[in-house]
Amino acid sequence: MDIREIQRWTRRQSLDMYTHSNHIPQPPHSAGLQYKGLRPRIDPAQVPSPIDAIERDRRVWESKTHTTLPGTHAPLCTSDFVAVDQGNSSPKFVRVSTWNMPSTSKLVSDCHVPVAAIFQPFAEQSPAEEPVPVIQTGPSGPPRCARCRSYINPWCRWMSGGIRWKCNLCGHETEVTPEYFCNLDANFLRLDHMQRPELNKGTVDFEVTSSKEYWAQNPPAHIAQPFYSVETVQPGPRDPCSLTYIFAFDVSIDAISSGFLHASCVALKTILYGNPDLGIEPSYPTSSRLAITTFDSSLHFYDLASEITQMLVVADLDEVFLPKLGLFVDPMERRSAVESLIDSLPSQFAGATSSDSCLGSMIRGSLAALAGRGGHLVLFHSALPTVGAGELPLTPPAETALYDTDKEKTLHSPRSGTWISIAEECAEHGVAVSMVLAPSKYMDTGSVCIVATRTGGDVFWHPRFVPERDGPVVQGQLRRLVSRGQGYNCMARVRTSYGLQVKAHYGAFYTSAPNELAFANMSSDAAFSVELEHTRTLSPREHAFLQCAVLYTSVEGQRRVRVINLAMDVVELAGSLFQYADLESVLSHFAKEAMSTMSQQRTLIIREELTEKCASLLLGYRTQCAAATRSTQLIIPEAFRALPAFTLALQKTKPLKARQVSSDVRNYHVHHILSMSPRALMHYLYPRLLALHDLDDHIALPQVVTEEDGTKTEKTLMPFCMRNSYFFMEAGGIYLIGMFCA
Repeated sequence: MDIREIQRWTRRQSLDMYTHSNHIPQPPHSAGLQYKGLRPRIDPAQVPSPIDAIERDRRVWESKTHTTLPGTHAPLCTSDFVAVDQGNSSPKFVRVSTWNMPSTSKLVSDCHVPVAAIFQPFAEQSPAEEPVPVIQTGPSGPPRCARCRSYINPWCRWMSGGIRWKCNLCGHETEVTPEYFCNLDANFLRLDHMQRPELNKGTVDFEVTSSKEYWAQNPPAHIAQPFYSVETVQPGPRDPCSLTYIFAFDVSIDAISSGFLHASCVALKTILYGNPDLGIEPSYPTSSRLAITTFDSSLHFYDLASEITQMLVVADLDEVFLPKLGLFVDPMERRSAVESLIDSLPSQFAGATSSDSCLGSMIRGSLAALAGRGGHLVLFHSALPTVGAGELPLTPPAETALYDTDKEKTLHSPRSGTWISIAEECAEHGVAVSMVLAPSKYMDTGSVCIVATRTGGDVFWHPRFVPERDGPVVQGQLRRLVSRGQGYNCMARVRTSYGLQVKAHYGAFYTSAPNELAFANMSSDAAFSVELEHTRTLSPREHAFLQCAVLYTSVEGQRRVRVINLAMDVVELAGSLFQYADLESVLSHFAKEAMSTMSQQRTLIIREELTEKCASLLLGYRTQCAAATRSTQLIIPEAFRALPAFTLALQKTKPLKARQVSSDVRNYHVHHILSMSPRALMHYLYPRLLALHDLDDHIALPQVVTEEDGTKTEKTLMPFCMRNSYFFMEAGGIYLIGMFCA
């Protein structure tokens, strides 16, 4: 036997003994040709893991407080931390791709790090954090720059003894009103500086209900009005009012036979009035009114305000009209009528035989009821819209023949232009549309979900609905939908300091004007991305500033402006840029950008672009920061150690997966990723794996912990997750894997 054959046989025997004796065998590959010959082994423990960085950062911030002044490392979005607002907004509200702003566009192109910001204006805070202060401004509104219209913030400077203030974004000096004037101290700060939250907090809410300048505007009437309301809506500003809901139930034969209608009614009744037997409390906002509608081949409105609940049927689906004014009621005042209607719906339509659905006409009928006030339409739907506005053909497209062709992008666009018109009509009137979908066959989410995407609504997906399995999930999703922090009739705008400008926006919204984003509803779970570019060289002796202003109406009916401010150091060296880079923000920006181009480019090209961006970023670090190392040595920046793993995970998501995935599933996940927060996206891309057999008796239970200063506090220590690899699993272990998107 040749010496080479002996060595090859020895290596094969040692590798087989290691694989069969210590760990679970590697699962068989389901794609590609089987490898022939001896495979060189790479130690998995030496491969950078996303979990290691996540768990290390989580341990650090369990007992540490984050201060928001510029020049500090921000915690990862997957860590539960407490932030102290020192004039900069918390990373929960805004994250940037690098916390050090590059001084020139050449530095950006050399490093290939995108300059982007991820805003989550209504992000939930920790109970230990100070809530966002609400500032009463009066009829005049908050102080704003006379040139760029930015809002006053802690980074403005006071001039001429307090008579004028200098804008930190454009440098213009604006005079203060007499009622806002205050003298300055020796440090050129106002004497009432500590009593003015807008001068020392990075995130504030200005209450502007008494100023008509900030009220939501009714759009002008269209020449061909697609719907008619009993009440005439006049163009111009409209009075702020509390959030109003419409719950619309699909009563076609598909929804009834699957049990979806009954499960949806139970979910709505539970969030309205709770379930004392199960200890569930009501979660519906006390200030909100509601209306209940049903639809199949016609529209059914219900008059809950009268003594006898009447069903008003609208059969004209092309020119939808509202049959009566006053369909909205307080669910507590009219509890008996609402409960009776909800309980009777499943039995009332039990004998239905219609398989048609007029979803588009139902949206326009609800729009006729909510026009002039705005609100939220929640649809429970399970069939393809085949009649009425936006009716779609029953025959689904030949998806298999379109994959990897130029026509593949048509699968991610509406098959009828009417759906785009409906989405824009809802966005103009401030009506958000959320959908709970339970299809048993093709539904064409590429057409239907465009309405939820353009209005800031949510989409919940339950294919092949099973009441015992999916009913409790629908109830939890509906509870979250109505109880989380949110605002409606929202207008968002991002302003930058001199030398920067907004290049593009990515997310679930409607662009009503350049650099002005319209959200019919914006919740605490929603986030959007902004790409920035340089217009001139920035000075490293000054800060770079971002300001996001969201004008919205609260659930209680107050008109407010949430202002988010961020100041960043400016650097000239690539090393300083990579040192404060943020992986989560870069990945969130890449994901939202990729989802936004699904209807414009082939999936294959998008995947290749993601690979190119990842490789270019790592190459930029090598050439700019580690050019003196050997060419064969692998050099990865500390902040982007897990970028290749996350990029691969992004390419394996449902929208970008190379294998054949139905367009319904792809479009649902496209909508989901577009509105995802960075924290939810990280958990979505890389699910957590927990070894249950390694848990001790004290984990996940309240414990008394001694802090560094000697104080004792009660905390709940969460278990540590492990790497998602078969190599680290034991044959007799018990593991829990899931996407924890809290």
